[in-house]
Amino acid sequence: MDFTSFLTSLGTSCVIFVILMLLFAWLSKKPGNAVVYYPNRILKGLDPFDGGSRTRNPFAWIHEAMTASEQDVISMSGLDTAAYFVFLGTVLGILVMSGIVLLPVLLPVSATDDSVKTAATTSNGTFSDLDKLSMGNITPKSSRLWGFLLATYWVSLVTYYLLWKAYKHVSGLRADALMSPEVKPEQFAILVRDIPGLQGQTRKEQVDLYFRAIYPEKFYRSMVVTDNKVVNKIWEELEGYKKKLARAEAMYAKSKTTGKPEGVKPTNKTGFLGLCGAKVDSIEYYSAKIHELIPKLESEQKVTLREKQQNAALVFFTSRVTAAAAAQSLHAQMVDKWTVTDAPEPRQLIWTNLKIKVFQRILRQYVVYFIVALAILFYMIPIAFISALTTLENLKKLIPFIKPVVNIGALKTVLEAFLPQLALIIFLALLPKFLFFLSKAEGIPSVSHAVRAASGKYFYFSVFNVFIGVTVGGALFASLKKIEKHPNSTVDLLANALPGNATFFLTYVALKFFVGYGLELSRIIPLIIYHLKRKYLCKTEAELKAAWSPGDLGYATRFPGDMLIMTIVLCYSVIAPLILPFGVVYFGLGWLILRNQALKVYVPSYESYGRMWPHMHKRILAALILYQVTMFGYFGTKKFVYAPLLIPLPILSLLFGYVCSKKFYRFFQDTALEVASHELKEIPNMDQVFRSFIPLSLRSEKNDDDQFEDALSQQVSRTGSFV
Repeated sequence: MDFTSFLTSLGTSCVIFVILMLLFAWLSKKPGNAVVYYPNRILKGLDPFDGGSRTRNPFAWIHEAMTASEQDVISMSGLDTAAYFVFLGTVLGILVMSGIVLLPVLLPVSATDDSVKTAATTSNGTFSDLDKLSMGNITPKSSRLWGFLLATYWVSLVTYYLLWKAYKHVSGLRADALMSPEVKPEQFAILVRDIPGLQGQTRKEQVDLYFRAIYPEKFYRSMVVTDNKVVNKIWEELEGYKKKLARAEAMYAKSKTTGKPEGVKPTNKTGFLGLCGAKVDSIEYYSAKIHELIPKLESEQKVTLREKQQNAALVFFTSRVTAAAAAQSLHAQMVDKWTVTDAPEPRQLIWTNLKIKVFQRILRQYVVYFIVALAILFYMIPIAFISALTTLENLKKLIPFIKPVVNIGALKTVLEAFLPQLALIIFLALLPKFLFFLSKAEGIPSVSHAVRAASGKYFYFSVFNVFIGVTVGGALFASLKKIEKHPNSTVDLLANALPGNATFFLTYVALKFFVGYGLELSRIIPLIIYHLKRKYLCKTEAELKAAWSPGDLGYATRFPGDMLIMTIVLCYSVIAPLILPFGVVYFGLGWLILRNQALKVYVPSYESYGRMWPHMHKRILAALILYQVTMFGYFGTKKFVYAPLLIPLPILSLLFGYVCSKKFYRFFQDTALEVASHELKEIPNMDQVFRSFIPLSLRSEKNDDDQFEDALSQQVSRTGSFV
């Protein structure tokens, strides 16, 4: 990519961002759009505009986002979101502190050498102007390389310092959240898996006897996990008919005001997808279906609770200290029996995974890792192909007949500036759901844990396929003939390709922060979808609310995407320091825009009290080690005899990670008893704590809790409801 294409890409992306930001400032003032731009505040009963939409400064959101405290973020979006902003702030700090030293020192050192320029004039003249500002412009064996070596140490030391501060800070935030005087049901429960076989007693009696013997004073009761597949299907069908009935009644009520006074009753066909079959009165038909399914659901609830009990249970205690102690204790001498962990939030439980035995979980985990490894290897092929598209010169060599088309000035500039980056972003967007599905298949018990596992897979996938794939693939494609003639030159060719790929990553980062964050802030797509649904599809308040429901921040994809940018910027920070300002803008804009979204838009779907942070910390360290290894290899290609001085850096990084893990990680895995022992604001209502974990499909409007207890502990058929 030449300098003109780079400026075209950067300028166009900047213009798009400005347009999207102005659109946000205009659209967010309109009261009819409040549910799209302020759903979090609306759901919490707050005024979305804080003083009226007409008198509001269109850029007041910037001041509000910058002045909002960390406690404001926690109160609106939870501790997990606050931990994410600690990650953004930490990375931003690393890049700013690195840039303060690297930019004024390394850029003049690179620009005043002429290694690449001299070489370029003796070859085919493909030298890019941007390469003058990179480490590739330094003459091999030059004493100027000392500056780059010291810069490598500076970036590493800054990263260690800020990561240590961040780990301490998030640990304190987690402690404050867990010490909260508010009653949280999950703090009074533990999850028990791998319960051994029955011996002449019911599953509930077995669990109750076991834990009552160990915790005679604090044990409250247990809830045996059941196979809810059939009852869930009936419940979902019933809820679907209830929604359809509400929609039909709303349509009938509206017809009375817009047409004849007696109104027009809606009708539907009973066949496949409502396209065929007998035509019936919708209200009567759905009402009949509901009355038919209610007794069927109650009957299946009885069968499920008595005959489909699994080898897992939730056990409740009257003290959160006891629950915390039990969650981190070894209960049986055999590790494959009575496996105990802390209970996640009720909304997080993946019920179908709770029955999976410990050795099956281990086997599943290795199988999933193998599948992910295969996916990484096979995805490398299309990623490498996409990276080859970044250089149109390569395509013209292989496909000569496209020369007349790509030589058109305007078309060539656009193709070089946008197509490769857009293709890569779209390609990566297909992965997250597949990786989340694989993570759930491991037997993980909670949604937040599955999200953490999926984000880890996505991160390593992105690093191997995007960063390494683009660098190696592009270099191999460009130098294939040279490698055929001189196979021993492969390493040198690949290493020398690093500065050349910097322009691709510069435009990739710019496209991500300008266009990506512009779309994030403006919420154009959710706005269009909402108004289309409101006009043509939504008939009830529930449907309208579902149309503007914002969802959560999406850690499974957002964090790995950020880490890919962090890895790219870190690895190129010394090789091509010009990438640092782009990284600073990316994370600075991300911090500002996403802070606004966290305060006003996104609603968390779960709370894990910052458990994502240790994974964030490890990924940053992994990126740092990759950066250090890359720099060591690149110094070798520059024939710098003092390159071995970088060998201690990866060792120091591993040692730093080990110390952090030993000092901090255990508290993110288990709740410290000194934290759990803090007094509550009120005596917990244990009945409400217990009931909060009952699956929706097993709940009943009759609320007969004793019957639920009986259903779990008796084999004899009894009448009545169960919850």
